Amino acid sequence: MTAHLLDGPPAENLPEVPTASDWCRRWTNRTPSWRHRSDGGFDARRFEVHPLPEKSAKNFVLEHHYSASYPAATRRFGLYRVDAESPQLAGVAVFGTPAGANVLTRALPELRPNVESLVCSRFVLTDACPGNSESWFLARCFSGLRASGVKGIVSFADPVPRRSADGTLTAIGHIGRIYQATNAVYTGRGAARTLILLPDGTILHDRAAQKIRKQEQGHRYCEEKLIRFGATVPRAGANPAEWLRDALADIGARRLRHRGPHRYVFLLPANRREREAIRLGDPPLTAYPKVPDPPG
Repeated sequence: MTAHLLDGPPAENLPEVPTASDWCRRWTNRTPSWRHRSDGGFDARRFEVHPLPEKSAKNFVLEHHYSASYPAATRRFGLYRVDAESPQLAGVAVFGTPAGANVLTRALPELRPNVESLVCSRFVLTDACPGNSESWFLARCFSGLRASGVKGIVSFADPVPRRSADGTLTAIGHIGRIYQATNAVYTGRGAARTLILLPDGTILHDRAAQKIRKQEQGHRYCEEKLIRFGATVPRAGANPAEWLRDALADIGARRLRHRGPHRYVFLLPANRREREAIRLGDPPLTAYPKVPDPPG
């Protein structure tokens, strides 16, 4: 955990988004906008879904998704608008391997992680998509995954909004309205934890901190991000763990107490009997979340 790297006041405990709604979120150049599902407008004849090369998916996610980060990916799909002179990439879904294998084995203990089960780590649509595009896009992605032997998908919805150091809203927070509309199984909360929030409102994940502390592959990228916020350049021979602790203090990183994201599971087999044969690690809950949990 990275939380111990920061001393000072107790971690912030931010309020969660208050309710579910029929508004669909869009991200264009990391700026949020909204479409109401009642607006309609989706016409399947104007869209196509295709597997996407790594570079194209990564560039799109980094350009548009609020996290400004790209995860380890196994399968990638692009949603294209095809009603113009040339196809326009308007959405990307990324499925892959989580930072810890237990994310998959806890939710789907009898499926082979990263082979029969994957995590949906990015799902982003731009303003070019009408208000009810998500379910159609997601169904086409699942069809492609099913054909390659994937039987289960785990996805998380983070209900906690986040702001940058200057007060700019960088993450609105959501409770998985799309997943609820597509009949995902709700299995409660992921693990509660304390996160490290950087000045731009993004999170320093445990894996990135570990890369720095142990000087693993990719540590330079993680270090350079902190240096851009004002951290000093590591001196030759400096202790990486000590440098990380000092760098976070120097740039004004904040601690954020998080009660855990909402966890959803999709069972992909087309046959009902096959779906019911897949054991869940946590029992399904009968009610989807509609209001935030009480603070605590």
